Amino acid sequence: MSAAIPRPSVLFVCVHNAGRSQMAAAFLTHLAGERVEVRSAGSTPADTVNPAVVDAMKEVGIDISAETPKVLTVEAVQASDVVITMGCGDTCPVFPGKRYLDWQLDDPAGQGVDEVRPIRDEIEQRIRGLLTELDG
Repeated sequence: MSAAIPRPSVLFVCVHNAGRSQMAAAFLTHLAGERVEVRSAGSTPADTVNPAVVDAMKEVGIDISAETPKVLTVEAVQASDVVITMGCGDTCPVFPGKRYLDWQLDDPAGQGVDEVRPIRDEIEQRIRGLLTELDG
C-alpha cells in the first residue's frame, strides 16, 4: 500500500447538539471506526445531551452518556469535508468547497424515548447510506 489515504471528515450540526447531531456522530463513529473523522456541534449548544436520546442509543448498544454538547466553530466547518445540518437553518456557516447535506429530522427535544426511537432509526439508516457513499 502507498501512503495513507486521508480520512474523510464529517461534521453534524443541529441547534443544541443534544440530540440529532449526537446520535448521528455516535452512529458514524460506531459504524466507521477509524475510517472517518467525526465531529458534532450546535449553533446554540445545550448544557447536556438529551437523556431520552442517551437512553435510546443505549438500546442499540451505543453509550453517549459521556458526550457533551459543543459549540459550532468556523474552524470545525473548515476542517470538515462533509457538513450535515439538521434544522439549524441560516445559523450554519457555509464555505465554498464543502459538501453540505440538510437532513430534515424531527427534533427529539422534550420527547420521550418512545418518540426518539424512530428518529434514531432514521438517523442510523441515513448514516449507513452516507458510509456507502464515503467508502465508494
